[in-house]
Amino acid sequence: MLYSKGKELALVEMPIAGLMSDERAEIVAAKAEQLTAAMRKVGCSLNNAYMQHSLLALVVIPELRISDVGLVDVTTFQKVDLFI
Repeated sequence: MLYSKGKELALVEMPIAGLMSDERAEIVAAKAEQLTAAMRKVGCSLNNAYMQHSLLALVVIPELRISDVGLVDVTTFQKVDLFI
């Protein structure tokens, strides 16, 4: 989802484990394009920014990733302290 100034600009629902949609592919594709267009509208120039942001939290990509439990070293699957 993308909000700007308190207003929802675009939304792609992923109700199945937060990873998949139960809608038809063409509907999801149209919503994804709306999300990409909305990101461009607010000034994002990254190529496919939604996918890039989604991958930040994917805990199977080495080395450190942000997850729902905090910072994780995915080579050891251990939480990492934020402060040493």
